[in-house]
Amino acid sequence: MLHILCIFGLILLLSGCWDRVEVNDLAIVTAAAIDIKDDNQIELSLQVFIPKALSTGGGQGGSGQGGGGAATLVRSQRGSNISDALSKLQSKIPRKVFWGQCKVFIFGEKLAKQGIQEHMDFLLRHPQPRERAYLYVSKGNPKDALEVLPPLERYSGEVLRELSDLHIGMQVTMQDVQEGLVGVAQAGAFPFIKILPPGKGEEKLQGIPYIVGTAVFKKDKMVGTMSEKATRGILWLRNEMEAYTVILKPEGVKGEVSLNPVSARIKLIPQIRNDKWKMLVNVDTEGAVVQNGTNLALTSPKSIQTVEKAYQEDIKDRIELAIQQAQHKMKADIIKFSKEFYRKYPKEWKKVENRWDEVFPKVEVEVNVEAHIRRQGYINKPGGLPEKEVKKQ
Repeated sequence: MLHILCIFGLILLLSGCWDRVEVNDLAIVTAAAIDIKDDNQIELSLQVFIPKALSTGGGQGGSGQGGGGAATLVRSQRGSNISDALSKLQSKIPRKVFWGQCKVFIFGEKLAKQGIQEHMDFLLRHPQPRERAYLYVSKGNPKDALEVLPPLERYSGEVLRELSDLHIGMQVTMQDVQEGLVGVAQAGAFPFIKILPPGKGEEKLQGIPYIVGTAVFKKDKMVGTMSEKATRGILWLRNEMEAYTVILKPEGVKGEVSLNPVSARIKLIPQIRNDKWKMLVNVDTEGAVVQNGTNLALTSPKSIQTVEKAYQEDIKDRIELAIQQAQHKMKADIIKFSKEFYRKYPKEWKKVENRWDEVFPKVEVEVNVEAHIRRQGYINKPGGLPEKEVKKQ
Protein backbone atom coordinates (compact mmCIF):
# COMPACT_ATOMS: atom_id res chain seq x y z
CA MET A 1 0.00 0.00 0.00
CA LEU A 2 2.89 2.35 0.78
CA HIS A 3 4.43 1.77 -2.65
CA ILE A 4 1.07 2.33 -4.36
CA LEU A 5 0.54 5.59 -2.49
CA CYS A 6 4.04 6.77 -3.48
CA ILE A 7 3.35 5.98 -7.14
CA PHE A 8 0.07 7.93 -7.07
CA GLY A 9 1.84 10.80 -5.31
CA LEU A 10 4.52 10.93 -8.04
CA ILE A 11 1.83 11.09 -10.73
CA LEU A 12 0.75 14.45 -9.34
CA LEU A 13 4.27 15.81 -9.95
CA LEU A 14 4.42 14.72 -13.59
CA SER A 15 3.97 17.46 -16.19
CA GLY A 16 1.36 16.96 -18.84
CA CYS A 17 0.45 18.48 -22.19
CA TRP A 18 -3.01 19.68 -21.29
CA ASP A 19 -2.31 23.17 -22.63
CA ARG A 20 -0.52 22.13 -25.83
CA VAL A 21 -1.28 23.83 -29.14
CA GLU A 22 -0.59 21.85 -32.27
CA VAL A 23 1.57 23.41 -34.98
CA ASN A 24 -1.35 23.06 -37.37
CA ASP A 25 -3.32 25.42 -35.14
CA LEU A 26 -0.69 28.19 -35.08
CA ALA A 27 -0.42 31.28 -37.28
CA ILE A 28 3.37 31.70 -37.29
CA VAL A 29 4.35 35.38 -37.49
CA THR A 30 7.59 36.00 -39.42
CA ALA A 31 7.61 39.82 -39.21
CA ALA A 32 5.48 42.61 -37.77
CA ALA A 33 4.98 46.29 -38.54
CA ILE A 34 3.65 48.91 -36.11
CA ASP A 35 2.46 52.35 -37.21
CA ILE A 36 0.17 55.17 -36.09
CA LYS A 37 -2.61 56.64 -38.20
CA ASP A 38 -4.16 60.10 -38.36
CA ASP A 39 -6.87 59.16 -35.84
CA ASN A 40 -4.11 58.17 -33.35
CA GLN A 41 -5.04 54.52 -33.81
CA ILE A 42 -2.23 51.97 -33.79
CA GLU A 43 -2.08 49.80 -36.90
CA LEU A 44 -0.57 46.36 -36.35
CA SER A 45 0.41 44.41 -39.48
CA LEU A 46 1.51 40.78 -39.28
CA GLN A 47 3.37 38.80 -41.92
CA VAL A 48 2.10 35.25 -41.42
CA PHE A 49 3.75 32.16 -42.86
CA ILE A 50 1.64 29.97 -45.20
CA PRO A 51 2.51 26.31 -44.42
CA LYS A 52 1.04 24.90 -47.64
CA ALA A 53 3.48 27.07 -49.63
CA LEU A 54 6.22 24.58 -48.66
CA SER A 55 4.35 21.54 -49.96
CA THR A 56 3.39 23.28 -53.23
CA GLY A 57 6.90 24.65 -53.84
CA GLY A 58 5.88 28.28 -53.36
CA GLY A 59 7.81 31.09 -51.81
CA GLN A 60 10.85 30.74 -54.03
CA GLY A 61 10.61 34.17 -55.54
CA GLY A 62 7.19 35.61 -54.93
CA SER A 63 3.87 35.34 -56.69
CA GLY A 64 3.83 33.44 -59.93
CA GLN A 65 7.09 31.58 -59.35
CA GLY A 66 7.58 28.05 -58.14
CA GLY A 67 3.93 27.27 -58.86
CA GLY A 68 2.71 28.00 -55.35
CA GLY A 69 2.54 31.77 -54.96
CA ALA A 70 3.85 33.77 -52.02
CA ALA A 71 5.11 32.12 -48.84
CA THR A 72 3.40 34.64 -46.54
CA LEU A 73 0.28 36.75 -46.24
CA VAL A 74 -0.11 40.12 -44.53
CA ARG A 75 -3.05 41.04 -42.29
CA SER A 76 -3.60 44.40 -40.55
CA GLN A 77 -5.90 45.79 -37.89
CA ARG A 78 -6.18 49.06 -35.96
CA GLY A 79 -6.71 49.54 -32.25
CA SER A 80 -6.01 51.88 -29.36
CA ASN A 81 -2.74 49.98 -28.72
CA ILE A 82 -0.96 46.86 -29.89
CA SER A 83 -2.84 44.48 -27.61
CA ASP A 84 -6.21 45.90 -28.76
CA ALA A 85 -5.23 45.63 -32.43
CA LEU A 86 -3.94 42.09 -31.87
CA SER A 87 -7.18 40.94 -30.25
CA LYS A 88 -9.16 42.32 -33.22
CA LEU A 89 -6.72 40.74 -35.65
CA GLN A 90 -6.99 37.36 -33.92
CA SER A 91 -10.73 37.31 -34.61
CA LYS A 92 -9.95 37.41 -38.37
CA ILE A 93 -7.25 34.73 -38.36
CA PRO A 94 -8.43 31.10 -37.96
CA ARG A 95 -5.24 30.08 -36.14
CA LYS A 96 -3.71 31.25 -32.88
CA VAL A 97 -1.16 34.02 -33.46
CA PHE A 98 2.31 32.79 -32.47
CA TRP A 99 5.18 35.31 -32.03
CA GLY A 100 7.95 32.83 -31.23
CA GLN A 101 9.42 32.85 -34.77
CA CYS A 102 9.04 36.61 -35.36
CA LYS A 103 12.57 37.97 -35.80
CA VAL A 104 11.73 41.35 -37.38
CA PHE A 105 9.76 44.29 -35.93
CA ILE A 106 9.39 47.47 -37.99
CA PHE A 107 8.22 50.80 -36.57
CA GLY A 108 6.84 53.53 -38.80
CA GLU A 109 8.77 56.81 -38.87
CA LYS A 110 5.74 58.81 -37.67
CA LEU A 111 5.22 56.47 -34.72
CA ALA A 112 8.93 56.52 -33.86
CA LYS A 113 8.92 60.31 -33.61
CA GLN A 114 6.01 60.22 -31.16
CA GLY A 115 7.62 57.59 -28.95
CA ILE A 116 7.91 53.79 -28.78
CA GLN A 117 7.95 53.20 -25.01
CA GLU A 118 4.39 51.92 -24.80
CA HIS A 119 4.88 49.56 -27.74
CA MET A 120 8.21 48.26 -26.46
CA ASP A 121 6.42 47.48 -23.18
CA PHE A 122 4.10 45.08 -25.02
CA LEU A 123 6.93 43.38 -26.92
CA LEU A 124 9.12 42.97 -23.83
CA ARG A 125 6.27 41.94 -21.52
CA HIS A 126 4.75 39.33 -23.84
CA PRO A 127 6.36 35.90 -23.28
CA GLN A 128 6.63 34.92 -26.96
CA PRO A 129 8.60 37.66 -28.82
CA ARG A 130 12.33 36.95 -28.74
CA GLU A 131 14.72 39.41 -27.14
CA ARG A 132 17.12 38.70 -30.03
CA ALA A 133 14.59 39.85 -32.63
CA TYR A 134 15.79 42.75 -34.81
CA LEU A 135 14.18 46.21 -34.75
CA TYR A 136 13.93 48.73 -37.60
CA VAL A 137 12.38 52.10 -38.46
CA SER A 138 10.80 52.45 -41.88
CA LYS A 139 10.51 55.49 -44.11
CA GLY A 140 6.79 55.78 -44.79
CA ASN A 141 4.31 53.00 -44.05
CA PRO A 142 6.11 49.98 -42.53
CA LYS A 143 3.36 47.69 -43.81
CA ASP A 144 4.71 48.18 -47.34
CA ALA A 145 7.96 46.45 -46.30
CA LEU A 146 5.95 43.33 -45.34
CA GLU A 147 3.93 43.18 -48.56
CA VAL A 148 6.80 43.11 -51.06
CA LEU A 149 7.74 39.75 -52.57
CA PRO A 150 11.55 39.62 -52.84
CA PRO A 151 12.91 37.51 -55.72
CA LEU A 152 15.70 35.82 -53.73
CA GLU A 153 14.23 35.13 -50.30
CA ARG A 154 10.92 33.55 -49.29
CA TYR A 155 9.61 36.74 -47.67
CA SER A 156 10.73 40.30 -46.89
CA GLY A 157 11.26 39.68 -43.18
CA GLU A 158 13.97 37.19 -44.09
CA VAL A 159 15.65 39.81 -46.32
CA LEU A 160 16.00 42.23 -43.40
CA ARG A 161 17.23 39.53 -41.06
CA GLU A 162 19.89 38.45 -43.56
CA LEU A 163 21.04 42.07 -44.04
CA SER A 164 21.36 42.51 -40.27
CA ASP A 165 23.34 39.27 -39.97
CA LEU A 166 25.71 40.63 -42.63
CA HIS A 167 26.15 43.81 -40.52
CA ILE A 168 24.92 46.04 -43.33
CA GLY A 169 24.27 48.99 -41.04
CA MET A 170 23.36 48.80 -37.37
CA GLN A 171 22.37 45.46 -35.83
CA VAL A 172 19.88 46.22 -33.08
CA THR A 173 17.83 43.74 -31.04
CA MET A 174 15.05 44.23 -28.52
CA GLN A 175 17.54 43.52 -25.76
CA ASP A 176 19.88 46.24 -27.06
CA VAL A 177 17.05 48.77 -27.09
CA GLN A 178 15.96 47.85 -23.59
CA GLU A 179 19.49 48.32 -22.28
CA GLY A 180 20.08 51.55 -24.23
CA LEU A 181 16.86 53.42 -23.52
CA VAL A 182 16.88 52.64 -19.79
CA GLY A 183 20.67 52.91 -19.42
CA VAL A 184 22.75 55.85 -18.31
CA ALA A 185 22.69 57.55 -21.73
CA GLN A 186 19.01 56.87 -22.52
CA ALA A 187 19.77 56.86 -26.24
CA GLY A 188 19.48 54.31 -28.98
CA ALA A 189 19.78 53.73 -32.71
CA PHE A 190 17.74 51.62 -35.15
CA PRO A 191 18.53 50.67 -38.74
CA PHE A 192 16.58 52.97 -41.07
CA ILE A 193 15.04 51.18 -44.06
CA LYS A 194 13.44 52.01 -47.38
CA ILE A 195 12.03 49.86 -50.17
CA LEU A 196 14.17 49.34 -53.25
CA PRO A 197 11.87 49.54 -56.31
CA PRO A 198 11.61 46.43 -58.53
CA GLY A 199 14.00 46.15 -61.44
CA LYS A 200 13.07 46.27 -65.09
CA GLY A 201 10.83 43.37 -66.04
CA GLU A 202 9.99 42.49 -62.43
CA GLU A 203 6.52 42.59 -60.95
CA LYS A 204 5.28 45.61 -59.02
CA LEU A 205 5.70 44.02 -55.59
CA GLN A 206 9.10 42.48 -56.29
CA GLY A 207 11.05 45.20 -54.51
CA ILE A 208 13.11 44.56 -51.42
CA PRO A 209 13.56 46.49 -48.15
CA TYR A 210 17.12 47.69 -47.61
CA ILE A 211 19.05 49.62 -44.95
CA VAL A 212 19.90 53.24 -45.86
CA GLY A 213 21.20 54.65 -42.57
CA THR A 214 20.37 54.97 -38.90
CA ALA A 215 17.39 56.33 -36.97
CA VAL A 216 18.62 58.00 -33.76
CA PHE A 217 16.54 57.91 -30.57
CA LYS A 218 16.76 60.12 -27.52
CA LYS A 219 14.93 58.45 -24.69
CA ASP A 220 12.07 56.76 -26.58
CA LYS A 221 11.61 59.31 -29.39
CA MET A 222 13.28 59.42 -32.78
CA VAL A 223 15.17 62.71 -33.14
CA GLY A 224 16.72 62.31 -36.59
CA THR A 225 18.56 60.09 -39.04
CA MET A 226 22.19 59.53 -40.01
CA SER A 227 23.51 58.79 -43.49
CA GLU A 228 25.29 55.58 -44.41
CA LYS A 229 28.67 57.32 -44.18
CA ALA A 230 27.98 58.58 -40.65
CA THR A 231 26.61 55.15 -39.74
CA ARG A 232 29.95 53.60 -40.68
CA GLY A 233 31.60 55.98 -38.23
CA ILE A 234 29.23 54.88 -35.47
CA LEU A 235 30.02 51.25 -36.24
CA TRP A 236 33.74 52.00 -35.95
CA LEU A 237 33.22 53.72 -32.59
CA ARG A 238 31.10 50.86 -31.24
CA ASN A 239 33.58 48.28 -32.53
CA GLU A 240 30.87 46.66 -34.64
CA MET A 241 32.49 47.13 -38.03
CA GLU A 242 32.67 43.99 -40.13
CA ALA A 243 32.34 43.41 -43.87
CA TYR A 244 32.29 46.52 -46.03
CA THR A 245 34.46 48.20 -48.66
CA VAL A 246 36.43 51.44 -48.26
CA ILE A 247 36.99 53.42 -51.47
CA LEU A 248 40.15 55.55 -51.30
CA LYS A 249 41.59 58.29 -53.49
CA PRO A 250 45.31 58.53 -52.64
CA GLU A 251 46.73 62.05 -52.80
CA GLY A 252 48.52 62.91 -56.02
CA VAL A 253 47.42 59.70 -57.74
CA LYS A 254 44.79 59.23 -60.41
CA GLY A 255 42.24 56.52 -59.71
CA GLU A 256 40.93 54.72 -56.63
CA VAL A 257 41.92 51.85 -54.35
CA SER A 258 39.32 49.60 -52.71
CA LEU A 259 40.03 47.99 -49.33
CA ASN A 260 38.28 45.59 -47.01
CA PRO A 261 39.04 46.01 -43.28
CA VAL A 262 40.11 42.60 -41.99
CA SER A 263 40.68 43.53 -38.35
CA ALA A 264 40.04 46.49 -36.09
CA ARG A 265 40.81 47.36 -32.49
CA ILE A 266 39.00 50.37 -31.05
CA LYS A 267 39.79 51.78 -27.64
CA LEU A 268 37.84 54.55 -25.91
CA ILE A 269 39.90 56.24 -23.18
CA PRO A 270 37.97 58.75 -21.02
CA GLN A 271 39.83 61.56 -19.25
CA ILE A 272 38.75 64.23 -16.76
CA ARG A 273 41.26 66.98 -16.06
CA ASN A 274 40.45 70.34 -14.48
CA ASP A 275 36.72 69.61 -14.88
CA LYS A 276 37.21 69.13 -18.62
CA TRP A 277 35.80 65.90 -20.02
CA LYS A 278 37.71 64.36 -22.89
CA MET A 279 37.51 61.11 -24.85
CA LEU A 280 40.49 59.64 -26.70
CA VAL A 281 39.44 57.39 -29.58
CA ASN A 282 42.27 55.09 -30.69
CA VAL A 283 41.70 52.97 -33.79
CA ASP A 284 44.15 50.34 -35.00
CA THR A 285 43.04 48.56 -38.16
CA GLU A 286 44.39 46.44 -40.98
CA GLY A 287 43.02 46.22 -44.49
CA ALA A 288 43.25 44.06 -47.60
CA VAL A 289 43.35 45.45 -51.12
CA VAL A 290 40.49 44.12 -53.25
CA GLN A 291 40.92 46.42 -56.26
CA ASN A 292 43.64 48.79 -57.43
CA GLY A 293 42.38 51.31 -59.98
CA THR A 294 45.52 53.45 -59.82
CA ASN A 295 48.90 53.04 -61.49
CA LEU A 296 50.64 52.47 -58.16
CA ALA A 297 52.64 49.30 -57.71
CA LEU A 298 51.96 48.14 -54.17
CA THR A 299 55.39 46.55 -53.95
CA SER A 300 57.20 49.64 -52.72
CA PRO A 301 56.95 50.96 -49.13
CA LYS A 302 56.22 54.51 -50.38
CA SER A 303 53.22 53.36 -52.42
CA ILE A 304 51.91 51.44 -49.42
CA GLN A 305 52.35 54.51 -47.20
CA THR A 306 50.42 56.67 -49.68
CA VAL A 307 47.48 54.29 -49.64
CA GLU A 308 47.66 53.83 -45.85
CA LYS A 309 47.53 57.59 -45.34
CA ALA A 310 44.37 57.81 -47.44
CA TYR A 311 42.94 54.86 -45.49
CA GLN A 312 43.61 56.61 -42.17
CA GLU A 313 42.04 59.86 -43.35
CA ASP A 314 38.92 58.10 -44.61
CA ILE A 315 38.32 56.33 -41.29
CA LYS A 316 39.03 59.48 -39.32
CA ASP A 317 36.60 61.51 -41.45
CA ARG A 318 33.83 58.97 -40.93
CA ILE A 319 34.36 58.83 -37.16
CA GLU A 320 34.52 62.62 -36.79
CA LEU A 321 31.36 63.01 -38.89
CA ALA A 322 29.52 60.51 -36.70
CA ILE A 323 30.70 62.21 -33.50
CA GLN A 324 29.76 65.67 -34.79
CA GLN A 325 26.23 64.55 -35.65
CA ALA A 326 25.73 62.59 -32.43
CA GLN A 327 27.04 65.39 -30.19
CA HIS A 328 25.73 68.53 -31.83
CA LYS A 329 22.93 67.59 -34.23
CA MET A 330 21.17 64.76 -32.35
CA LYS A 331 22.66 65.37 -28.87
CA ALA A 332 22.18 61.67 -28.22
CA ASP A 333 24.94 59.45 -26.82
CA ILE A 334 24.52 56.47 -29.12
CA ILE A 335 28.33 56.11 -29.04
CA LYS A 336 28.16 54.97 -25.39
CA PHE A 337 30.65 57.51 -24.04
CA SER A 338 28.63 57.56 -20.83
CA LYS A 339 29.39 53.92 -20.13
CA GLU A 340 33.14 54.51 -20.39
CA PHE A 341 33.09 57.56 -18.07
CA TYR A 342 30.88 55.69 -15.61
CA ARG A 343 33.34 52.80 -15.45
CA LYS A 344 36.47 54.90 -14.96
CA TYR A 345 35.12 57.87 -12.99
CA PRO A 346 32.09 56.67 -10.99
CA LYS A 347 32.22 59.54 -8.48
CA GLU A 348 32.50 62.26 -11.13
CA TRP A 349 29.79 60.56 -13.15
CA LYS A 350 27.33 60.74 -10.26
CA LYS A 351 27.63 64.53 -10.35
CA VAL A 352 26.59 64.82 -14.01
CA GLU A 353 24.34 61.78 -14.34
CA ASN A 354 21.13 63.82 -14.31
CA ARG A 355 22.43 66.37 -16.81
CA TRP A 356 24.41 64.18 -19.19
CA ASP A 357 22.46 65.71 -22.08
CA GLU A 358 24.23 69.00 -21.32
CA VAL A 359 27.69 67.51 -20.71
CA PHE A 360 27.82 65.12 -23.67
CA PRO A 361 27.90 67.81 -26.41
CA LYS A 362 30.79 69.51 -24.59
CA VAL A 363 33.00 66.42 -24.34
CA GLU A 364 36.22 67.00 -26.28
CA VAL A 365 37.04 64.14 -28.63
CA GLU A 366 40.45 63.30 -30.06
CA VAL A 367 40.60 60.67 -32.81
CA ASN A 368 43.84 58.79 -33.55
CA VAL A 369 43.86 56.25 -36.36
CA GLU A 370 46.58 53.74 -37.23
CA ALA A 371 45.74 51.97 -40.48
CA HIS A 372 47.93 49.44 -42.25
CA ILE A 373 47.72 47.34 -45.38
CA ARG A 374 48.72 43.75 -44.69
CA ARG A 375 47.40 42.05 -47.81
CA GLN A 376 47.80 43.25 -51.40
CA GLY A 377 46.01 40.32 -53.00
CA TYR A 378 47.43 37.78 -55.44
CA ILE A 379 49.09 40.48 -57.53
CA ASN A 380 51.13 43.49 -56.45
CA LYS A 381 51.08 45.51 -59.66
CA PRO A 382 47.91 46.98 -61.25
CA GLY A 383 46.29 44.24 -63.30
CA GLY A 384 46.12 44.79 -67.05
CA LEU A 385 48.40 47.86 -67.00
CA PRO A 386 51.56 47.91 -69.17
CA GLU A 387 54.80 47.79 -67.21
CA LYS A 388 55.94 51.19 -68.47
CA GLU A 389 52.82 52.88 -67.06
CA VAL A 390 53.18 51.41 -63.57
CA LYS A 391 54.33 54.02 -61.07
CA LYS A 392 56.94 52.91 -58.57
CA GLN A 393 57.55 55.39 -55.77
